[in-house]
Amino acid sequence: MSLNVLITAGSRRVPLVQAFQRAVRTTGGGRVVVTDVNPLSPTVYVADRSYEVPLSTDPGYVGAIERICSDERIGLVVPTIDDELLLFAEVARRFADVGIQVAVSGPKTIGACNDKYQTWRVLSARGLPVAETYLPSDLPAAPSFQLFIKPRFGRGGVGAFPVRDDRELAFFLQYVADPVLQPYLDGPEFTIDVLSDFTGRVLSAVPRERVVIRAGVVDRGRTVRDESLVSLGALCAEALECVGAINIQCRVVNGQPVIFEINPRFSGGIPLTNAAGADFPHMLVQAARGREVSPVIGRFRDGLWMTSYETSVFVPEAAIGFSSALSERIVPEVA
Repeated sequence: MSLNVLITAGSRRVPLVQAFQRAVRTTGGGRVVVTDVNPLSPTVYVADRSYEVPLSTDPGYVGAIERICSDERIGLVVPTIDDELLLFAEVARRFADVGIQVAVSGPKTIGACNDKYQTWRVLSARGLPVAETYLPSDLPAAPSFQLFIKPRFGRGGVGAFPVRDDRELAFFLQYVADPVLQPYLDGPEFTIDVLSDFTGRVLSAVPRERVVIRAGVVDRGRTVRDESLVSLGALCAEALECVGAINIQCRVVNGQPVIFEINPRFSGGIPLTNAAGADFPHMLVQAARGREVSPVIGRFRDGLWMTSYETSVFVPEAAIGFSSALSERIVPEVA
């Protein structure tokens, strides 16, 4: 049974596109389609087909995605960027009604993950180890330094800074828009990649140590079979009722993991998890085909290192552009 997959905001996610291409071709056939706003994004030339779409903030965005899904007979949609997750969560049921699975958690889960203050409230209420998180108005009069400040709704480490004393605190409270503050966590940093099926059942959890990080994405890292981290990943996904891929960021402080952020999407370091034998795209494709997928929690290759490098896609100027076009332009209605 053929299954076509749509990956939104393809951008530089070439390994993710290639992993889904392998998954569809080894489980019954199909193709992988990407969308993007930029014709020079490398996945435009790696995917089987590609479409230009407006930004996710455009009123015509969802309509454009629906038209592509109809034209390409898409069976699985994989959103990849924070900006569009809530949008897809709100329309996932509508897509499911016409036979299209969307690998995204529900609106409540997306809201709890995208809002770092809400992440702390939800996880702490369930007794999970999460860094205490303060709004500026809740910060103690004499806080213990160091602290860490970051945007409440930020991503990729943008606008995140250590705070060492009262002078720096006063500055960064003015400099960082809508911030939250957490204790500075000193210890090795891990990401736990977790995959749940479309019913919320956890299928896999893989901890990875983030040894070298560039621009918020792991550049060098290794898989670590630590049962406390594997269990923590599964418990978080169950507590938040996650669907599809999520990644949990934590540090191990005095031997205990402490969560400081959760992203309800594929991580930048997912190629390492896939290479270690926990093939998230393969499992998602199988689930989207309606096949039974057995949990493989904790089953992956331990101590597998990833050391990354830049590579390029070369395209003649005459070939620049998307391989496909919407059958007609989506024009939002004007009231």
